[in-house]
Amino acid sequence: MPTLTGGEIIAEYLEKEGVEYLVGIPGHGSTNLLDAFNDSEVEVIQPRHEEGATHLADGYARASGDPLAVFTSIGPGATNTVTGVATAYVDSIPMVVFTGAPQTHEYGQGILQEIERQKPGDFPSVMEPVTKKSFVVNDVERLPRVLRRAFQIATTGRPGPVHVDVPMDVQGGAADVEIPEPAETRTHSRPGGDPESVSEAADLLAEADRPVIVPGGGCMLGEAWDEVQDLAEHLKAPVIPTFQAKGIIPEDHELFVGYAGWIGSTAGNELASNADVVLAIGCRFTDMHTSSFEQGVSFEIPPSKLIHVDIDNEEIGKNYPVEVGILGDSKVVTRQLHEAVADRVDPVGTEDNEYYDEIQRLWAEWQELVEERQTDDVPMSISRALASLREALERDGIVVSSAGQPQEVTNPEFPVYEPRTNISCGGFSTMGFGVSAAIGAKLARPDRQVVDVEGDGSFMMCNQEVNCAVEHDVDVTWLVVNNDGWKSIRNLQVDKYGWDRVLNTPFEEGVDFVQMAESFGVEFTERVIKPENLTETLEEALAHDGPALVEAIVEPDNEDSGAIVTGKWDLADLERDD
Repeated sequence: MPTLTGGEIIAEYLEKEGVEYLVGIPGHGSTNLLDAFNDSEVEVIQPRHEEGATHLADGYARASGDPLAVFTSIGPGATNTVTGVATAYVDSIPMVVFTGAPQTHEYGQGILQEIERQKPGDFPSVMEPVTKKSFVVNDVERLPRVLRRAFQIATTGRPGPVHVDVPMDVQGGAADVEIPEPAETRTHSRPGGDPESVSEAADLLAEADRPVIVPGGGCMLGEAWDEVQDLAEHLKAPVIPTFQAKGIIPEDHELFVGYAGWIGSTAGNELASNADVVLAIGCRFTDMHTSSFEQGVSFEIPPSKLIHVDIDNEEIGKNYPVEVGILGDSKVVTRQLHEAVADRVDPVGTEDNEYYDEIQRLWAEWQELVEERQTDDVPMSISRALASLREALERDGIVVSSAGQPQEVTNPEFPVYEPRTNISCGGFSTMGFGVSAAIGAKLARPDRQVVDVEGDGSFMMCNQEVNCAVEHDVDVTWLVVNNDGWKSIRNLQVDKYGWDRVLNTPFEEGVDFVQMAESFGVEFTERVIKPENLTETLEEALAHDGPALVEAIVEPDNEDSGAIVTGKWDLADLERDD
């Protein structure tokens, strides 16, 4: 067995895992770890903020299905990762995060950047609620075992981030160790559903008059896109994904009807709320997706009968009662259901099929609503800007979005056609996510065009990561739709309290985003005011070899710059006597 330092053990194990990139910012608490990567096949990517490192790793995993590793120093460098790790945790995205820690012989002495008033070296307590597991490695000989377990936990079952706290002396200490083979510690199969439960579910689907299929993020993580489409086509059932499953079926497919929820499509809400059987696969049923669970708006369960499939038993029946709950992998169980349904009924046809005709009519009506927003008015709407982006972007191009008004328009309105081509933060709704998530997506899929759609408010939260793309020559394009403020929240203020109660959401002083990007080293920058010029500008940006930024000036006050609200979202109102 070779004698290796802790840093060398990490470097060699990442190579065996096939990890392409280590992403992070060095500090005194991580120098022993980082030194080992001078001689490693793993390329080190230097972001400009530790949150950016985690979002980059997140975007890479969403685009590829594979995890990256993140490293930081001790103290604030480590705490800077929390927002990005939480974003990944809520959406079940795998990554492994290494943080520096005090030397083992100085734990609890309050050394520089140690958190120790509750207990020595207490940073793992910060990470505990936002990771699948947090490890502390207090002996270099334990490091190979911990690394094996960290990647096993991050990538199997319901994926998610895992944290490994590595004291400085463990990084630099040496031991005679054997680096384990990752394949020897992985399951070699996916868990299928209980045959009896699958049979019960197939009976319901075969007998249903108005079935709908609701794939969630678990279908994207489980790579169940072919199985979902095959089952839908057999039943001629409409597919109403969650936003985390956007792209699970081509959005020009005859059975795609948009989304359910607060900003879902009219077609999606109408069909979901009137279904007799709902098949939900890898779906959490959140407030945004269900119109805050108000019966009959997006879903009505019961009387709709719910078949709920998930790899995490805690999600089954959490928010709606189930007729049949199936614990298992989305890909395997969906295939089982299709085979069982095919044994019961022949493929459903479209001729003289009133339900199919209704699906086509409702989808056409929604499409008309969207197209009405795509005018050539100046300033343009976000819908109009996205229409230009769709014209410029190749069919398999990747679109990325962060929280806020641009995401609220992109998710329901921007059509994508392949899995993993829509990358959008979900349950944690993180502003600034897309700026570096797009870099990660491009590193994962260098053959694809990648565009991040950012609002001006969101872009300013993580804009420094543009410089990371310039340094590493990552060919990503940012489309900044500038409406001078946090207008998603401004609209909530107006809706709840009126225009006279708007506070702290418009920007009084604008930012020159073109000049900002140029100062970071971006060579292609353009500001567009007239919508008829936007498609050509975006085509030029995408053709440019290197990072590019296009700023589109959009309508600041017209509600058409935001989402079409078709459902409900329950936000507590003030109880005051006016």
